[in-house]
Amino acid sequence: MSSILFEIKKGVAHITLNRPDKFNAFNREMALLMQAKLDEAASLHEVRCVLITGAGKAFSAGQDISELVGENKIEIKQILAEHYNPIVKRIRNLPKPVVAAVNGVAAGAAANIALCCDVVVASEGASFIQAFSKIGLIPDSGGSFTLPRLIGWQKASALMMTGDKVSATAAEKMGMIYQVFTNSAFEEASRTLAQTLAEMPTRGLAYTKHALNHAFTNSWEEQLLLEDEYQQKASMTEDYQEGINAFLNKTIPHFKGH
Repeated sequence: MSSILFEIKKGVAHITLNRPDKFNAFNREMALLMQAKLDEAASLHEVRCVLITGAGKAFSAGQDISELVGENKIEIKQILAEHYNPIVKRIRNLPKPVVAAVNGVAAGAAANIALCCDVVVASEGASFIQAFSKIGLIPDSGGSFTLPRLIGWQKASALMMTGDKVSATAAEKMGMIYQVFTNSAFEEASRTLAQTLAEMPTRGLAYTKHALNHAFTNSWEEQLLLEDEYQQKASMTEDYQEGINAFLNKTIPHFKGH
């Protein structure tokens, strides 16, 4: 059984972390395969949104610790350079919206992979843990960049240092994630959200994503110039014209991602 399941349905690429007996902990095979599937989703025009979730009870427990010990252990430097950093870079650079549907615990690197996605939703039974301090490590996979920007310096610092578990409800309240769904509604609601994004102007969403990537590092003037650049590009798309025509004619727009 593959450690990553990949399926395309109605414009949505479903990527499922699939090591349920290990709580979907990342090993080398799974990390490299996820990169390949993200590349595939980026390259296919029929894919207009990506939905990432986990099989079984967990989203992912983070790194499979068994790879860090023994004769064949993988060094931390290699894991970051070849596993996690390439994953989060792909997610942030992928020119389509990426939704993380967190169905259970998301710990360590997996929590930060989820939080770098464009939209994060969770089931009411899910939780987020910056588990690194428990074994003497620091947050990786972009967590030290992403989390303080989501919830503020003080909250992020405390969660990273204590390794406290954050419930999905608490994560929503502090602005860490977008929305929480009941366990019974979670799967359908997550798919509906991804489907909605897949039917929107894909290139316009990509330009929005690229602008957000620079929002915390650009100056005010630099961000205005970037908005001008991307707005010009967005206004030249077929979907923009479709949206304008639908508005004027009071009809429902049918965007095609062009």
